[in-house]
Amino acid sequence: MEYHESTLQQDMTKPLMQQDEKGNISFEEDDDLTSRNTSQNGSLGVVWLSTTVAAWGSFQFGCCLNLQVHYSSPTQTAIRKDLKLSLAEYSVFASILAIGAMIGGLTSGHISNFIGRKGTMRVAAIFCIIGWLAIGFAEVPVFIAEIAPKDLRGGFTSLNELMIQVGGSITDLLGTVLTWRMLALVGLIPSLMLILGMFFVPESPRWLVMVGQQREFEASLQRLRGKDADISFEASEIQEYTEKLQQMPKIRLLDLFQKRYLHSVIIAVGLMLFKQFGGISAIGSYASATLELAGFSSGKFGTIVIGLCQIPVTIIAVALMDRCGRRPLLLISSVGTFLGTFLIGVAFYLKDHELVLKLIPMMVLAGVLIYFWSFASGIGSASWVIMSEIFPLNIKGAAGSLAIWANWFGSWTVAYTFNYLISWSRSGTFFLYSAVSAAAILFVAKLVPETRRRTLEEIQAHMLFSNSHS
Repeated sequence: MEYHESTLQQDMTKPLMQQDEKGNISFEEDDDLTSRNTSQNGSLGVVWLSTTVAAWGSFQFGCCLNLQVHYSSPTQTAIRKDLKLSLAEYSVFASILAIGAMIGGLTSGHISNFIGRKGTMRVAAIFCIIGWLAIGFAEVPVFIAEIAPKDLRGGFTSLNELMIQVGGSITDLLGTVLTWRMLALVGLIPSLMLILGMFFVPESPRWLVMVGQQREFEASLQRLRGKDADISFEASEIQEYTEKLQQMPKIRLLDLFQKRYLHSVIIAVGLMLFKQFGGISAIGSYASATLELAGFSSGKFGTIVIGLCQIPVTIIAVALMDRCGRRPLLLISSVGTFLGTFLIGVAFYLKDHELVLKLIPMMVLAGVLIYFWSFASGIGSASWVIMSEIFPLNIKGAAGSLAIWANWFGSWTVAYTFNYLISWSRSGTFFLYSAVSAAAILFVAKLVPETRRRTLEEIQAHMLFSNSHS
């Protein structure tokens, strides 16, 4: 059995990669094959439509995050007063959405493999309408990555994070003028838009070929690439790769820690944990409270500034994802989150020692803005892009579930512990977050590969190759 699996892995990498005498990996790119593979005949209209509809799920998720987590920031005092919550109870309230997302993360991969990417997003929208987030919108980046052409995949997949930021920013801004109960109704609109929109978009071609629906697979791919596009090479590449993967044994959660998959799992889970333990849930959830601790009379001004600034920065990140690549954005972003949290830590250290007190509020505001800008420009979106690219189809469900669970475990831990950490030491809390960002820089530089302008099949064959030769 092991020999059979090894042979299959070698077969999958042969047509895609070659290795020179120095051990450098390169991809075979015959000019004719490349032109056929990247053909943009016809219109990308269906891809844009499908991505826009799926992104309504991300918008909904952003609203939910700010309603329960980030939204807690502008309305924390009102919620605690209305619901008569103690500090400990409010910590649970502010982090409980992440618990639902953790449960959803563990189940979404299996559900999406069973009922498809579209079906999973429909179910998620229905759950959100009735008030639960048990499944989450884990399939949005996966769905977008599987339908987009390779040259545009990074930008399209980054729209997931953009719409989360848009939903969160709009909720932040509305939270300064609406009651938290009224704001909860905002989440119904994108859920309804998602359910209706799913009737007009095709299913993921890669999922269709995985479940043996050959005719539907070809029709979906043709619709996505345009009626006049030549899909023969892309279709045969997807089908051949999927058939070889399906000959391998079924994957259980523990199987992900085998040598051939470990590199991919470490990258995806590591990026999610570094992103969360760098403090995003805490700084987002308690931005108003942090600014008030710094000396602002009200945190609403800072909340409005943060809400207005996040969207344009994320738009820039979307535009740069396929131009600059994933690794440069991840590195620059991690440096920025380090500087932002370190500046906040320094400001509170100075405040504790009653030094330059007049500068403290602006230092903290600057640190918060630097942090949010940096997060939105790189690690916030690129982590989801990388996660959606590096796993082979045969482990994508289980591995994606593990990575998403890690993301929300980190989110819950950080949101729940922030109040206790800030009571221990205001400066120390943000120095801890800056240390995590510093470690993230080393992690990205050492382990994360560049995936720009590679097909999913090329990326996944590369990961299998590097795992087997590490």
